[in-house]
Formats: sequence, structure tokens, C-alpha cells
Amino acid sequence: MNAHVSHGGWPVLVLNADFRPLSYYPLSLWSWQDAIKAVFLDRVNIVAHYDRAIHSPNLEIQLPSVVSLKSFVKPSTHPAFTRFNVFLRDRFSCQYCGAPEDLTFDHIIPRSKGGQTTWENVVAACSPCNLRKGNMTPAQARMFPRQTAFAPTVHQLHRNGRLFPPNYLHESWLDYLYWDTELDP
Repeated sequence: MNAHVSHGGWPVLVLNADFRPLSYYPLSLWSWQDAIKAVFLDRVNIVAHYDRAIHSPNLEIQLPSVVSLKSFVKPSTHPAFTRFNVFLRDRFSCQYCGAPEDLTFDHIIPRSKGGQTTWENVVAACSPCNLRKGNMTPAQARMFPRQTAFAPTVHQLHRNGRLFPPNYLHESWLDYLYWDTELDP
């Protein structure tokens, strides 16, 4: 469950039972309401909280900022083939010119020439390059992708996702998002 919540919405970072985020990109976030519900259903532990509380007539609880699941969720080993994951694999840049804007995806071997819609035949491309390449093969268009298209692992997508942090990161999340970064002396 990944909710898109704004800074003012008090988002909650969701960690697996091993204290790693369920997902890096998009970052595994819940709304504060879903997190409170999970606390009362005894599905999560509160790891850190905001300096803000909610009140009911007979209860006050500080809003959680980080929760961990009580049961370990086994991460998938094969990422879904989606447009977003293609862009993430290709680091949100056109594989022909490197532009980061106006991305679409391109079939390296056009479908009209037998190309399939697979990890190995689809790359991120900006609209101008996609139009220029058109219905041609890379050799015909003299346009070759910067990297060979491949089926990424979940680890590779997570590594790429860390290169594109979300706009909002609460300070209580940092120890859990960047646990493998080098520490200052």
C-alpha cells in the first residue's frame, strides 16, 4: 500500500519486519490514518513519531512517523514490467539522447517488424527521439540505445530508486532509508 501524501498529511514510512523499507521507489508510505488503524489492529510497531498528537474523548496518541510490520513480507524477486519500472531501470533518461523530459517508451525493434513488448526490447525515450526513430530498427535510424535493454532485478530498481529521493523526507526516516551509506567519522 503506497499512499501519495503531502508534507502536511503526516506520512508514515513503512518498514518490513527487518526494518528495511517495503519499497524505495515509490517510497513505502501510508497515511497517518492507515498507520493508526494498523497500530490498533496490532499489525505494526511504532518506531518513531512526530511531535504531534491526535485526540479522542479518552485517548491521546502521538502520530507515528515510522512503523515496522510485525510480520515479514517477502519481497518479490521479479519486478513487474510496467512503464514506471522501465523508466526507473533507465534512470528516467532517454536512452538515445539522455534527456530527462517528455519520456515515453520505445520498442527497439518495432512491433511492426516483430518486436515484442518485453524488458529486452523496450527503453525509455523522449518524444523527439521516439518520433525521429519512428518505425525503424536502430540500424535503419542510426540510433542505438545507450545501454542494452535488460530485465532488472528488484535490487537494481531499488538502487536506482535511491538516486531519486522523494520531495519530502522526514528526519526520523533517514536512518532507515540510507542504512547502507558510509557513516561520517
